[in-house]
Amino acid sequence: MTIVDAIAEPLPRAVIDLAALRRNVAHLAAIAAPAEVMLAVKADAYGHGLLPIAEAGLEAGATSLAVLEVPAGLVLRRAGVTAPLLAWLHGQDTDWRAAIENDVQLGISARWQLDAIAAAGADRPAVVHLKVDTGLSRNGATRADWPGLVDSALALQERGIVRVRAAWSHLADASLEEDRRALAEFHEAVAEAQARGARFEILHLAASSAGIRMPEARFDLVRFGIAAYGFSPFDDATGAELGLIPTMRLEAPVTEVHVDGTTRVRIGIGYGDGVPTLGIAKASVQLAGRRCPVVAVEVDSMLVDAGDARVRAGDPAILFGPGTDGEATAETWADWAETIADEMITGVAARVPRVYVG
Repeated sequence: MTIVDAIAEPLPRAVIDLAALRRNVAHLAAIAAPAEVMLAVKADAYGHGLLPIAEAGLEAGATSLAVLEVPAGLVLRRAGVTAPLLAWLHGQDTDWRAAIENDVQLGISARWQLDAIAAAGADRPAVVHLKVDTGLSRNGATRADWPGLVDSALALQERGIVRVRAAWSHLADASLEEDRRALAEFHEAVAEAQARGARFEILHLAASSAGIRMPEARFDLVRFGIAAYGFSPFDDATGAELGLIPTMRLEAPVTEVHVDGTTRVRIGIGYGDGVPTLGIAKASVQLAGRRCPVVAVEVDSMLVDAGDARVRAGDPAILFGPGTDGEATAETWADWAETIADEMITGVAARVPRVYVG
């Protein structure tokens, strides 16, 4: 097989469509209303880039941001973002004082976290959201520990160390029946806390799935994550069917063209950039206006059978995008790789440049 054309420096890129992100957030805000939208920007905004996504989401109608970890909240504060931020994944090295003094609200699941807040010696009260586990077991106080957590928080509130703002939880989204049981358990936990003297300003439970299909779980705000990036949280509907637009397009140039009866091309992106190797027998990329099957994936390149297509080095190959021009979507790749769209988009390596449009 003869190399007939080549370029020296492959440059894959992830093109992020901020206009699509804004449209998704506005669409979800209309569904959730009158509940507010908290946009989840965890994992570097699902691999899209923390600050650009946060700013675009707030412009489109989100009123707060879920950052997961305190350091991400501090990055946004240093960048000038003033919207409410919620972080809830804490460790022994969490900088509690910095979080409090920079007005990062804190999801609290255990009494040791309240003890750490009290020991931080901040000059202002910590704004806390008390989390009860309703079955997901991701974090949150068990029902046995919930009364003690509430009592400890209220005691610190009396001393001016915390302000108890919210009660919240995560749904498992395993089935509608299980989610309804979890909703009932959440109602019971809130009532129990109120009986102990808690006066919550807001309640929140729903993320993308319940935010779209379970109105009774929306309460005061919905934490929209994957849906805001254009993907469905359901097995029985695509993002497009929900009126959503994928916000990331992953592409790379043809770096070599080989001709020997058929045309095989090498594309400058591989599993080191986040391309999955599972399901490659089913995978294809968009090249010269048509889908071409993937032959092999290597660490920093992939080989594609272009058939009789007229292809030149430097031509763009699209792995996934919004699907409007016949290209695969990240949901399609997720099906091939037997995973979920969340993993596809967050798995795009940091070394792949993000380019913003819209």
